[in-house]
Amino acid sequence: MRDNAETVALEITDRVATVWLNRPHRLNAVTPELVEDLIAVLNRVGADTDIGAVVLAGRGRAFCAGHDLKQPPPQQESRRRLERLQDVTRALRGLPQPVVAAVHGYAIGAGAEFALGCDLVVAADDAVFTFPEVGLGLSVTNAASRLLPLLVGPLKAKELVLLGERVDAESAHALGLVNTVVAVDELAEHAHRTARTLADKPASAVALAKRALDQGVESALETVLELEVSHAMITEYSPEVARSKEEFDER
Repeated sequence: MRDNAETVALEITDRVATVWLNRPHRLNAVTPELVEDLIAVLNRVGADTDIGAVVLAGRGRAFCAGHDLKQPPPQQESRRRLERLQDVTRALRGLPQPVVAAVHGYAIGAGAEFALGCDLVVAADDAVFTFPEVGLGLSVTNAASRLLPLLVGPLKAKELVLLGERVDAESAHALGLVNTVVAVDELAEHAHRTARTLADKPASAVALAKRALDQGVESALETVLELEVSHAMITEYSPEVARSKEEFDER
């Protein structure tokens, strides 16, 4: 079964839902439309008891290149936009089904944070992760300030966020950002096979195990999400941000 929105596509095969970020011409960069479409698709998937597992992937040359800097949102919509973006993390972590991120090419900023929100991460050997927000005068969102330290440790998390350096797939695996690294032409098959293995397990047991493992994280998640919005509101429209965005877009 296939179902396509403008910016997100859904395929369901063998009880596995593959949710595709579908802006390949912009490296699946995040816009408000993509966020709305993604949340709608995830909510639909979560309500479908015939779906046993989910794969989150990106079409084209990248998983997700972060926010689309060519489409800056109106300032008066900032809080609502940021909170809506965080609803992606809430939706991913709130799904009863386990979610496998299939990451290839760039996973930048919000794209890397989408991967953090998933339960397992499979990376192609060409994957590159980076958190460039500080260099742009911005703030991390989507619970990265909580989830990233849990995965790589507080000191390494500070290094990744403050320096914003790119991390290749093998380094990400060594750090604990990803579970497995495979050849790029094997990514889709490997991610689907992993999801199919999960879908074959008793759904209620998988859902409860996912919830139990997330419980310690999520006890502080809402506090973190609110703090991130507050910081993002402070940084997003500071004078140095526009200059940083222009410099980043020219790279």
